[in-house]
Order: sequence, then structure tokens, then C-alpha cells
Amino acid sequence: MNTHLKHGILAALLALATGFATAQAPVKLRFSHTVPETDSQHKAALEFSKRVKERTQGGVEIQVFANSQLGNDVSLVTGVRSGTIDIGATGNPFVTGLAPKLNALDLPYQFNDAQHAYRVLDGNVGRTLLEELSAHQIKGLAFWEIGFRSLSNNKRPINGADDIKGLKIRTTPNPSHLKAFQLLGANPQPMPFAEVFGALESGAVDGQENPPTLLLSAKMYEVQKYLSLTRHAYTPLVVLMNKARFDSLKPEYQKVMLEEALAAASFQRKLNADTEKDAIAQLRAKGMQVNETPDLASIRKVVKDETRKLYAQKNGEAVLTAIDQQH
Repeated sequence: MNTHLKHGILAALLALATGFATAQAPVKLRFSHTVPETDSQHKAALEFSKRVKERTQGGVEIQVFANSQLGNDVSLVTGVRSGTIDIGATGNPFVTGLAPKLNALDLPYQFNDAQHAYRVLDGNVGRTLLEELSAHQIKGLAFWEIGFRSLSNNKRPINGADDIKGLKIRTTPNPSHLKAFQLLGANPQPMPFAEVFGALESGAVDGQENPPTLLLSAKMYEVQKYLSLTRHAYTPLVVLMNKARFDSLKPEYQKVMLEEALAAASFQRKLNADTEKDAIAQLRAKGMQVNETPDLASIRKVVKDETRKLYAQKNGEAVLTAIDQQH
């Protein structure tokens, strides 16, 4: 065999091997969220990562970064849009600046119960709302959950609407949350989740509003004395992906990503439902005073109609009507 032919065969084999290696190289994605590793969000992200790797036979590997390692909620959204973060999970209020119609999901006393929320989020209404993000370089994969928000503070027990007056409360930047606490006579202070513990510890704010499971995982019992189960708003956790990165995946991988993001939503919601009672018991054991039966009607009366009206003025009635039809 002449030298030229040998070199040609070797070159062809090398090209084939290189092509095969390239074809087999896994797609590596970075998934960022802002809460502790003990929280259900992190457990759901790990489950999602595991299932995607299994179903793509190692074709897609997702590394999960917890606890604001890659930045707080605001920088996470910016990172996903720019592509420096592939996937992120953040509370709905941190994307509504881009897609205001999603504010409907956070309105006070919008959902009758968790099942009502899930029907909306997992159905056509939720899918249509996630599509609103496409114009901003974001592919919405699914809605997981932060859950029903309840009010904690350092000043006094909250038995009804009047007890909220004068409190400095950390909220999300959602206009309806800000409006609700203003209507209740409180002083709402929006800030990213990563800053909340420090603000409570220093006394910059008196209280905050999150589900009991998140209070426990974030150790807020160390800096909060009173918890009242106001369950005044449900907040979805939006799982976002850089749109260009999603579009670059093989169609079969895209399908797996969407299916497993939805499956992880069910996984996380079940975790939360199973652990909420235990979380409340643990918060009590850590010294918090918990009011499980505050006067919700007094709070609802002040906030519900006014915040819906504010939303409708800006975004129309269509989304609200669609949500009501899923009761």
C-alpha cells in the first residue's frame, strides 16, 4: 500500500472517529436557582436533571447550582436571557417585568386551592402565558411552585387585616403584591430572596411572606417570631431556559426537557404537600408562634377586588376570565 493511500485511509478514519466523538459528546447545561439545597426546589431540580440524563441516555447533562451561587433572582433572569445561564428557576414576579400578563398568577386570593392553581398552570392558560416569554430570549419549560404565601414578622401576631398596618414587609416586585400591602397599610419593600434573611436580621424589614416550607429551609425562624397562615397569594416558580439553547437541541431532546420539567413540577408539589404540616410543627419547635386560623376574610376583603382591577386596567380581563373558568 503506497504512503499516500495509507495517509488517506488514516485521515478518513480520524475524521470518522472525530465525527463520532463529536456526535456522542453530551450537551452540558447549567441550572441555577436561589434557595437552599434543603428546599424542594433543589430536590426537584436534581430529579429533573437525573430523569433528563436517563431519558437522553446521557445525551444531556444538567448541573444544578443552588442558593444564588450564580446570582440572585434578578441576575438569574438576565443570565438566562443572555445565555450565560442555560436554565433557571425563579419566582413568577421576577419575570413579570418582561411579560406583565403573568402577574395574573400572583394576584391575592386568585386560586381557590392548590388543585385550581395546577389546572391553570399545567393547562392551556399556563402554556400560553409561558409563550409570552419567547419574545425575550426565554423558553418557559414549566411552572413549579414556591406555593401559597403566608406572613411572618417580628412585631406581633397577625390575626386579621388590622394587625398588618405599619409593618415593613419584604415582598416580591410584583405590582399586585406591592398594592395589596399598601392597601393593608403596610410598607412593602421588594428585594431578591438572597437578601431577605439579612434584611430581617438587621431589622431593615419586620417581616416577609413565603410558604412555611421555605421559612424552614431558609432558617428564617432564627430571625422571625410570628407566623400567620394567611395564604394570601400563590406564587409559581417559573423554570426558564435560554431560547437559543433550547432551539439548538435535537427535537427529541426538546421533548424530553418539556416532559420532564412538567413531571418535576408534580414531584415538587407532592414534596411540598407532604412536608408542610411537618414544617409548621418544626417552626413551632424552633420557637415561632404560629396562627393557623387568621381572619382571612378581613384580608381578602381589602385586597382581592382592588388588585384584580389594577391588573385588568393594564392587561385586560381575558387571562382572569380563563383562570376563573378553571375553578
